[in-house]
Amino acid sequence: MEWWQIFLGVAGGLLLLWLVLIAALAWVSRGQAEKLKLIDALRLGPDVVRLTRRLAADPTVPRGVRIWLIVLLVYLLLPIDLVPDFIPVIGYADDAIIVALVLRFATRHAGADALDRHWPGTPQGLQALRSITGLT
Repeated sequence: MEWWQIFLGVAGGLLLLWLVLIAALAWVSRGQAEKLKLIDALRLGPDVVRLTRRLAADPTVPRGVRIWLIVLLVYLLLPIDLVPDFIPVIGYADDAIIVALVLRFATRHAGADALDRHWPGTPQGLQALRSITGLT
């Protein structure tokens, strides 16, 4: 397998994961008075990656949370998945589900103040992340 095929596979997987995240956000925000804007949804993917990296590097965040965040980052970088990506829909859905579960765990155990301190995006993006993770 050529390097460019691997690169295209990883890039395609990340793009599909990002689109699943945007669809989930649109579904979550449908009942809210203030709708999530498309630009905020598009920025959410890179903002979540930066948030994950910042929380994993913060020594005030509990060690267990940091370990799970590092494991998440490593899992996302590895080409091996729990469900292979060539299986339609669920091949990429497992990545989205794992990201959502780890972020939910991390934000609930690190606390809302850690989330506020490290969030690199817009307030609307932070509100969307809070909706997904169940923080008020």
